[in-house]
Amino acid sequence: MLDLALEEKLDELDPLRHLRDDGSDQEGTSTIVPLQPPSVRNKTIELGFPAPPEVAQVTIKLAVDASPGCGGIAWPAGEVLSSYITRRQSLEGKTVLELGSGTGLVGIVAGKLGARVWITDQAPLLGIMEQNVSLNNLESHVSVAELNWGEPIPSEFSKPDLILAADCVYFEPAFPLLVKTLADLVQDGTPKILFCYKKRRKADRRFFTLLKKEFTWEEVSDDPQRAVYSREAITLLRLFRK
Repeated sequence: MLDLALEEKLDELDPLRHLRDDGSDQEGTSTIVPLQPPSVRNKTIELGFPAPPEVAQVTIKLAVDASPGCGGIAWPAGEVLSSYITRRQSLEGKTVLELGSGTGLVGIVAGKLGARVWITDQAPLLGIMEQNVSLNNLESHVSVAELNWGEPIPSEFSKPDLILAADCVYFEPAFPLLVKTLADLVQDGTPKILFCYKKRRKADRRFFTLLKKEFTWEEVSDDPQRAVYSREAITLLRLFRK
């Protein structure tokens, strides 16, 4: 049986421990974070995402901190999805919900593009998300809320036009909970879902086995950066409710 108290203590000592190679996979894709001390603490970075010619580049200031867990740092699939919506999506006047927001990067980019956004994650990450909303002066566009996958959707959420999720496939016990939340949010074929993930372990296949009970999907084909990030085992999908 899982000892939750022990797990929490180990997470405090090394927030990225779940993302290190445990030797269980044989395909060479199991290393998510290279061996290193958990030294990402209270840093601020700046990320830029190229926009169409008629639109200025979107620049984001981002506080990163591994103290609350692996969600407190920027991950590759989040940057890929941020880049894609900057290049391709017209979000003015849209309502957007981001799942597993972590730092809030993708949702904050959506807010910069004119959307009304909810960024969501578990309670330990709410502080860093609020900090990043403030760093980018987006309090009028981006709201922060706790959303635990598998639990009822908070009633204060407006029905979204678009759901964004990046780097949410990494912790196997959460797979059925994430699928349930996606299914709860999409009851009538709407909203649209953009789902970006990085293949890391054989266990990822189990997520898609669960997902296909509720959704079909297709790979996004109109991203000019697709060939680049595909070499890093990152895939961007559109999900469709069955």
